[in-house]
Amino acid sequence: MNEQLHPLAPHHLPFYLAPGSGTDTLMVVMGIFLVGTVLWVGTLYWKLHSLPERMAHKSQKLQFEFVAVLGLISLFTHMHIFWVAGLLLALIDIPDFGTPLRSIADSVERIAGAAPGGADGTNGAAQVASETEPPPGEKPGSAKEKERSHV
Repeated sequence: MNEQLHPLAPHHLPFYLAPGSGTDTLMVVMGIFLVGTVLWVGTLYWKLHSLPERMAHKSQKLQFEFVAVLGLISLFTHMHIFWVAGLLLALIDIPDFGTPLRSIADSVERIAGAAPGGADGTNGAAQVASETEPPPGEKPGSAKEKERSHV
């Protein structure tokens, strides 16, 4: 074979054309760019997907666990409605009804146990004393423990 160039062929090839016996530099650069872009888009997807969970965690919402479960369901089922529901739950504040009701129940319990006189005219102190003494054969404090175990 003859190593001479064709008379109409350019004598200097552009940089993006690979030489016959070398490495294609442009292909290597584009391969690295493609891998980097895929990793960047994947990271962006994960950050966007975990947005409701991060929002609920940052603002200390009561429904944080529920938002996290909705995020996982949307991840595994690819149904966007779960992600939207988690985002809406992360944005709203659900009022805390448990703490005030627990406080009311504790206050009523203290009032009932510390009443100075009973409604039937008996001495409240004697009634409280009889309530604190355990019946025979029962361990002291077991009624309270049973009562607290259901709360």
